[in-house]
Amino acid sequence: MSSTLDLAKQLISRHSLTPQDDGCLDIIGAHLTPLNFKLDKMRCGEVDNLWTRRGTSAPVICFAGHTDVVPTGPADKWVSPPFEPTVRDGMLYGRGAADMKGSIAAFVTAVEKFVAEHPQHKGSIAMLLTSDEEGIAVDGTVRVVEALQARNEKMDYCIVGEPTCVSKLGDTIKNGRRGSLSGTLTVKGVQGHIAYPHLVKNPIHLAAPAIAELAATEWDKGNEYFPPTSWQISNIKGGTGATNVVPGTVEMLFNFRHSTASSVESLKSRFLAILDKHGLEYDLQWENSSGKPYLTPRGDMVDAVASAIKQVTGVETELSTSGGTSDGRFIADICPQVIELGPLNATIHKLNECVSVADLDALSEIYYLTLVNLLVKKP
Repeated sequence: MSSTLDLAKQLISRHSLTPQDDGCLDIIGAHLTPLNFKLDKMRCGEVDNLWTRRGTSAPVICFAGHTDVVPTGPADKWVSPPFEPTVRDGMLYGRGAADMKGSIAAFVTAVEKFVAEHPQHKGSIAMLLTSDEEGIAVDGTVRVVEALQARNEKMDYCIVGEPTCVSKLGDTIKNGRRGSLSGTLTVKGVQGHIAYPHLVKNPIHLAAPAIAELAATEWDKGNEYFPPTSWQISNIKGGTGATNVVPGTVEMLFNFRHSTASSVESLKSRFLAILDKHGLEYDLQWENSSGKPYLTPRGDMVDAVASAIKQVTGVETELSTSGGTSDGRFIADICPQVIELGPLNATIHKLNECVSVADLDALSEIYYLTLVNLLVKKP
């Protein structure tokens, strides 16, 4: 059994349903302490976080990830128990195998190999780990970043171990993510009997033209790395449950997925202008947990990772900003170059989540060579 597989199995066996860590960070800390990593545990609410660093000089290369996992779904539908890591036909099964305990195991073994071969390396190596990524993500990475900002501690490069690959290990690097801006809009009318339309104001009817304009609006054209910003309603609710009553309000949950071509402020301003144009009476609440977009153009980080991927797998990687949000959106506030690279994402959050055992070892080697490229070869 490889050291990466062994560590991945140890982590998967922990019942770390978000926001619980269930001892994963202690396992990781036991590997890093002998390498002279300074462990800084940060407990926020029910969330366990860890910032750990080896070295005091720049550049700082950080590996970031999460130990929490999503619920398993019906355990009896799994071929093997979700928290009993099992290898079958070259695949490691278990909740979190791909998202993202396999990546964390590869982080650790890559660092162990690098430090053994380059004990006097320049710069610093760090890890930022949390148990609050799969949940509401308010006491996890964002809190660690705030603590680091308060003491003026920054990073130069960061690799987030999210599962990014589509059909073959290394085929996709996420070099950015769209921002997410959500809100709740309540349009007000006047409730009344449906048979007396002159005595009511139907908020659904009133809102419809504004909804049509919002859906048809070109918020931006995107750019080289991002598709155009989109606006979508995810939920709409109105009515009293009776067929003969016009409701007094209609409530909509909506979301912008936006590129770096638009700011949060510009989207909010244009959104409000459309509502006011249609003369609506409304309440509007914006969600504070929404994330900003971030982007890492081609440069030191992308080149170092792409070169490592090519050397290990022979794959010419592609850059992508597709998919949902990740904790990279928080880290980008203190790190100018953030990318995401992990195993295949085909089974994440599904029953019988799994990862290739061979890919775990290859991923560890890619992370190791990235360290070499940035801390040994780079002048």
